[in-house]
Amino acid sequence: RSSDLWVRAVDAVKLCLDEKDFRAAWNNSLKGQWSIKSIYVVGKSTSSLVNEIGLATQGEDSGNAEKLAEYICNKTSSDSLPLLFPCGSLKRETLPKCLKEKGIPLEGITVYRTTEHPLIQQALSNYFSKQGIPESITFFSPSGIKFCLNVIKQLSGELLDQIKFAAIGPTTADAMVASGLTVSCTAGKPTPHDLAISIRSILQ
Repeated sequence: RSSDLWVRAVDAVKLCLDEKDFRAAWNNSLKGQWSIKSIYVVGKSTSSLVNEIGLATQGEDSGNAEKLAEYICNKTSSDSLPLLFPCGSLKRETLPKCLKEKGIPLEGITVYRTTEHPLIQQALSNYFSKQGIPESITFFSPSGIKFCLNVIKQLSGELLDQIKFAAIGPTTADAMVASGLTVSCTAGKPTPHDLAISIRSILQ
């Protein structure tokens, strides 16, 4: 039992609700129980998905784990029940660490596993063969770097430095730097609009 919910792995919840029996249980009981909880999300995309299953969200303007943790700490006391944290297998410890330092109890549950798409190497190879070296490449997560960067380096060769690399947010930017990339821009907020503005600025 948790006092609040922090959702980023909402897709896992939606997949469960696609099953008829689970959907009935959700509508008849669970939805009402969850709707009285505070549900925290890190961005607007996740917020939209949570809204689709009939729940309201908080914190969607945070943009990163550090700011969301600060937001949660301002809303939650250390003597509350643990927050439920549905997460992926490659989650970073930023949010749990920040909340722990503030004495906010958190219970993490891995609800999905991030793996490499079996056709990613072929897809990248086909793109480079047909389109040549891209002007820019955007990474949306540290896992994207993990699964794609070596292939991109092989396909780009000595021309890698010609590519402008963009990041959706500071966490991804940090992972890019740690992998030896130069980050040309980072979106001010993790939204398509802000990302487009950032990329446009480096390509002009």
